[in-house]
Amino acid sequence: MSADLAATEESLLRVLDIEAHAIAALRSRDARRACQAVDLMYECTGKVVVAGTGKSGNIAQKISSTLASTGTPSMFLRLSEATHGDIGMLDGKDVLMIISNSGSSPEFRSLLPFVRRLGIPIIALVGTPGSELADAADIMVDVSVEEEACPLGLVPTASSTAALAMGDALAIALLQKRGFSEEDYALRHPGGTLGRRLRRVEEIMLVGDRIPRVASSDSLPDVIIELARKRLGVVGVEEDGKLVGVFSNGDLARLLRAPRSIDLLTARDVMTSEPKTIEPDRVSDAAVHLMQQHSITALFVVDEGLHIIGIVHLHDLLRAEVV
Repeated sequence: MSADLAATEESLLRVLDIEAHAIAALRSRDARRACQAVDLMYECTGKVVVAGTGKSGNIAQKISSTLASTGTPSMFLRLSEATHGDIGMLDGKDVLMIISNSGSSPEFRSLLPFVRRLGIPIIALVGTPGSELADAADIMVDVSVEEEACPLGLVPTASSTAALAMGDALAIALLQKRGFSEEDYALRHPGGTLGRRLRRVEEIMLVGDRIPRVASSDSLPDVIIELARKRLGVVGVEEDGKLVGVFSNGDLARLLRAPRSIDLLTARDVMTSEPKTIEPDRVSDAAVHLMQQHSITALFVVDEGLHIIGIVHLHDLLRAEVV
């Protein structure tokens, strides 16, 4: 390794070590204030407005986006634009979270009187605990760092990383407090690969006459005819309107290898009991996981009473670009 390459590697590792230490140091801080911040956002009846300027503004924008995508209505406010009209997004029901390393930006000073008139509580993620912003905040969360990764000590590096990590921690703690589910997340991410994976099973399943189904008293020849006609490789066996078993192409192959007469057999005689099923409101990615786990290519979709309402096949998931 050349001397130049070695110096570059040393610089890279130094930055990673400093930023990792900055995040690790947050664990030793008083967690009660962060918990209070989570409670305040949870009880908010308006939106959480996350504000900052410069690099802190970029961090604030990301935190706001994370909150909005995980069940907390949120908007981003760039402090430099607040007194030029953007302050109008604030409402008395809101919570204001301000991200600042110095805690002494002039943009914050201009905003504070208006925020106080509206009675909006302030959460401050601040890198200088004794600053003006820290003193003005209703809840101050300390995200200070021992040093920046920048050797000049000028470019926000470790400080912005610490603020971002704390913002993520608050957002995820709030997500869990809300009981935010995979299905809730799907509603907020309908586009792209993630959106396709999180589509509900009921949006993809086959219904009506396309469902392969027989009664448990039906003869085996009738079961085979239904299996061939629907061409999904499996048939649901019903009794009293409920799914009690399945019969698949694999079951048929094993049956034909056995030295026994099939003419007098019924669906109940040959079915596999306790079939794998899924609920219609589950996300399609969960259907893929179940198929992989049990090495099957189809799942019957049932309601709480085990009545068949659909079937989802691997081919349909492929066509929907879930897989």
